[in-house]
Amino acid sequence: THLIPWLKRSSQVYHSSFVEEGITKACGCPLLPLKSHIKGPAPVSEQDRTDIVDEAITFFRANVFFTNFPIKSPADKLLIYLTFYINVALKRLEGCRTLAVGTKAIINLGLEDIPVPGETGFPFPGLFSLPSSQEEADLFRNYLKQVREETSGRLLSVAYRANGTPNKWWLAFAKRKFINVVLL
Repeated sequence: THLIPWLKRSSQVYHSSFVEEGITKACGCPLLPLKSHIKGPAPVSEQDRTDIVDEAITFFRANVFFTNFPIKSPADKLLIYLTFYINVALKRLEGCRTLAVGTKAIINLGLEDIPVPGETGFPFPGLFSLPSSQEEADLFRNYLKQVREETSGRLLSVAYRANGTPNKWWLAFAKRKFINVVLL
């Protein structure tokens, strides 16, 4: 396994269960199926199956405590990216006292430019390979946009209770830094 300096040996993290071969990749990232109605390049997954977004949300509160994350499969790279994205989204939700305000904050996050490897602002240099063409960069950007949008919607359903009030057991994790990466 190729390890990047901040991805050192650790046996405690939760890894992705998606290790299937034959999945289309962009920048070394598998374009895994999503249970989503959002348009994008991701294949559609069956609604009763776990997808990478389910894994990222389920494992987030455990994985966010680690400063090291060994990569065991290409899907772990996407899990790392989504864990970081959830961390960023929770930071945006931190001051939002209602679901309506939180939804607006998440929509604004979704409207921001999404950098791909090699572009300024991409949080993990070396995690994904550089795009070999503009088409690959666009495919990866569109996949990240789709998976981020899907993650945002599902995150809102756990970060806020049914009555629209914040769930402190989720929003408390906004203070954590995942693998010591800070968004500037």
